[in-house]
Amino acid sequence: MRRKDREMPAEFAREVIDKCEFATLATVDTEGKPYAVTLSIVRKGDHIYFHSATEGFKTDCMRAAPYVCMTFVGDTRRAERAFTTGYESACIRGIAEEVISDEEKIEALRLLCERHTPSNMAAFDQAVKASLKRTAVWRVTITEISGKRKVLRSE
Repeated sequence: MRRKDREMPAEFAREVIDKCEFATLATVDTEGKPYAVTLSIVRKGDHIYFHSATEGFKTDCMRAAPYVCMTFVGDTRRAERAFTTGYESACIRGIAEEVISDEEKIEALRLLCERHTPSNMAAFDQAVKASLKRTAVWRVTITEISGKRKVLRSE
């Protein structure tokens, strides 16, 4: 990291991951061209989970090249009288694997729903029963993690 004064420890990066609204997944396609997509995610330990359709471009990319990068943005603050922004972010590299076990898929989907739609959990079991077979779940095992923060000084 070029700006060592903004580097934060791994635990800070995990906190950013846990509070971000969404994440960006970067991979490469079968021709080696970059591809990035925004996802709803949840973290459990050193794993990031997300759901998707069982087929599609993103899935093709991860099956062909499972080494991925993900970025996460936490709190941000625009300066009022300067040309800068306060922010916190995290970046991970990892290996993407499709979750095959129904038990792990359901656990990951439950965690995703508890995080992103907690007021609708009463309908979770019925929704999972109806859609589990046509829903893919992916697990990214974190191999590298970094965090960064810029604090705005008093304006």
